[in-house]
Amino acid sequence: MSKLTTMRDAVARLVRDGDTVAIEGFTHLICFAAAHEIIRQGRRNLTVCRMTPDLVYDQMVAAGCVRKLIFSYLGNPGVGSLHPIRRAVEQGIPQPLELEEYTHFGLAARFLAGAARLPFYPLRTFAGSDLPSANPLIRQVQDPYGGPPIYVVPPLHPDVTIVHVQRADANGNAQIWGLLGMQAEAAFAAERVIVVAEEIVDEAVIRRDPNRTAIPALVVDAVVHEPYGAHPAYVQGYYDRDGDFYLEWDKLSQSHDATLRWLDEWVYGVADRAAYVAKMGAAAWVRLHPGEAWSGAVNYGVYR
Repeated sequence: MSKLTTMRDAVARLVRDGDTVAIEGFTHLICFAAAHEIIRQGRRNLTVCRMTPDLVYDQMVAAGCVRKLIFSYLGNPGVGSLHPIRRAVEQGIPQPLELEEYTHFGLAARFLAGAARLPFYPLRTFAGSDLPSANPLIRQVQDPYGGPPIYVVPPLHPDVTIVHVQRADANGNAQIWGLLGMQAEAAFAAERVIVVAEEIVDEAVIRRDPNRTAIPALVVDAVVHEPYGAHPAYVQGYYDRDGDFYLEWDKLSQSHDATLRWLDEWVYGVADRAAYVAKMGAAAWVRLHPGEAWSGAVNYGVYR
């Protein structure tokens, strides 16, 4: 049964005030289109979780959507600080922001525990770190097999996980290539899942390449077709990262008023992602074209 819908309808139906929301994707496949629709619909008091929360959560914080950030690594990658998040933490502008910090593996472990429905996940990476003193959810337990105490983190169960993928069918079987990040684990850990795809393909295309199916339809609640939905991040094989935008954001976002003007123009001022894409202009997408490096075919064989 088709789960195809619009971004507007998916967010209206599945993202609620006070939810814990994960917009995952590691360096690429970061769904800015979903974040912008959440901003447009005025969601409030969200807890947002993500490995490397870069500009996508910076914009949501500036818009007043977020009360708490669960994260590992924080910054405008390769550029510097996330100024709206710093303003929220240091000055309470536009509202105070609570932080809950982990290492990359610490947050990955929370998603893994959530996906597997485990009570906690053990890991060693906090040994010698100050993070356990700053985050009371990082705890130690006794090794039941006689070893020394080991650190553990609790499961993470987002109310909603939003994942951007290269292609999906209308049922929600979603395929990813390139960096996989924690997309699948974040989806399996969540109560509700929105898959956003650059392309919607026939189920037969998915079946011909099953190893790329990172997220199966059985955990997906809505499918949105949203070309260029990850800009300014990149999508492997579809468009490059817009490095100029990251540099521009660093400059303009140092002022709260300038940030609000950007949101007025590029989020509130456009009806949807299609209007955003059109506003960018055709030359931008030519500039960001990634070129071609096709993967070879493989024979899966036929069982008789």
